[in-house]
Amino acid sequence: MSDAGKKFETLSGIPVRASYGPDDVGPDLGYDTKLGDPGGYPFTRGPYASMYRGKLWTMRMFSGFGTPEDTNRRFSFLLAQGQTGLSTAFDMPTLMGLDPDDPRSAGEVGREGVSVASVADMERLFADIPLAEVTTSMTINAPAVALLAFYVVAAERRGIPPEALGGTIQNDMLKEFIAQKEWICGVRPHLRIVRDMMVFCTKRMPRWNTISVSGYHIREAGATAVQELAFTLADGIGYVELGRQAGLDVDEFAPRLSFFWDVHNDFFEEIAKLRAARRMWARIMRERFGAENPRAWMLRAHAQTAGVSLVAQQPLNNVVRTTIQALAAVLGGTQSLHTNSYDETYALPTEASASLALRTQQIIAEESGIPAVADPLGGSYYVEALTDRMEEAAGQILRTIDEMGGIVAAVEAGWPQREIAASAYRTQRQIDSGERAVVGVNRHITTQPSGSIPTLKIDGTPERVQLAAIEALRARRDATAVQAGLDGVRRASEGDGNLMEAVLEAARRDATLGEICQIFRDVFGEYRDPAEV
Repeated sequence: MSDAGKKFETLSGIPVRASYGPDDVGPDLGYDTKLGDPGGYPFTRGPYASMYRGKLWTMRMFSGFGTPEDTNRRFSFLLAQGQTGLSTAFDMPTLMGLDPDDPRSAGEVGREGVSVASVADMERLFADIPLAEVTTSMTINAPAVALLAFYVVAAERRGIPPEALGGTIQNDMLKEFIAQKEWICGVRPHLRIVRDMMVFCTKRMPRWNTISVSGYHIREAGATAVQELAFTLADGIGYVELGRQAGLDVDEFAPRLSFFWDVHNDFFEEIAKLRAARRMWARIMRERFGAENPRAWMLRAHAQTAGVSLVAQQPLNNVVRTTIQALAAVLGGTQSLHTNSYDETYALPTEASASLALRTQQIIAEESGIPAVADPLGGSYYVEALTDRMEEAAGQILRTIDEMGGIVAAVEAGWPQREIAASAYRTQRQIDSGERAVVGVNRHITTQPSGSIPTLKIDGTPERVQLAAIEALRARRDATAVQAGLDGVRRASEGDGNLMEAVLEAARRDATLGEICQIFRDVFGEYRDPAEV
């Protein structure tokens, strides 16, 4: 297709012209209202004045498979390779709040993440890891209250108080109902659990990010960058409203919210998305919620390169995709970053592919020169115009959600779910027709085989190990004490007690994940997605 007949636009469909100039950003760049300095309101140019000159982004590689010991060895390996923070991937039974010996867990234990069903498992997972020194991220949502309790109790047993623990738990249930579809009960009961965790962590865990508001899974489900931006900020608004309903001071709890973005292939659009997100969140917090603490205005971000962009055909091309995406995340001003491994379309990463993904970040950090300047693309006519367009388009979606009564009402009506499904369908049609290029899939296809690449093999051993471990736990624990702890969770669920505190006490008595979550199922009932009715 010649340029004359080609439509140039971002992946979100924002039209792109051949060149940009002063007229595209107004008579000036709106320095006081739109740009400012890095580290100053509205944080378009970054949350910190010196950005990476002062401190590099945290290199936090997502890891988890097999038994707790398997993942512990991977943690230790990556820390030895220069990783600067831990990020934990859990298997499907854990994500769904099931024990390894639950019939629904059969064949899935340890397959796509690490199996953790008790405090004992958590102790094995973090054996010899200095919990008071290393920040830990846990990608867990529906049973997040139990996993955080396990982590706190594992630390307590080492003499480390909750106040000393630093890290993040994803705990973003609105995103689950919108995109990832891993839940235990309904929307409002889950939000009650999230609320109780916010209350506990605000009082007892000042170094812990209670919610990582996650656009990543929204984007992986098929959303555009604009939809990811809008729905994620809408979820953030929902959590701020939840905290205020619980009587928390917005200036006290809002700084402990963080955000998690998917960084895709459209280089400049992704940079603009991160810049627009910071500016929009600063205004939302100051103007909508009346926050006075500058840290409450500040959007701090973790980013991950786009898993959905990786393809099985010509898999080494995925290294290039990941590098472009990582560059966009850094130029967009992320505070931490995970880079995907090129083999993830086949299996969980091998040590070699995970090392290469980490080296990608280290080369950007240490060889590119990018960290020397805060917001090096600030002032680019194109980047500033695109940042404005992203904000305008996302703002329209936010207004629609407000008209529907807020994000909880919108999710219960299934509106974001349907919008994302429609976007995913359009994208796949564009790929199938060749309108959207994917090298190796519909462009530059080779008839030669891609060649085999080493992949991580997981056999049935982790399942056997975890079945034996939970059987041994049940045999040695005090059954009467466990039941008392579980009864406390049931009373809190049926009444108005703080569920985080009740689950903590059950964890101290060695209650398991499945036992705790079954109470939520019993008391709150099951949930069905309205978008699928």
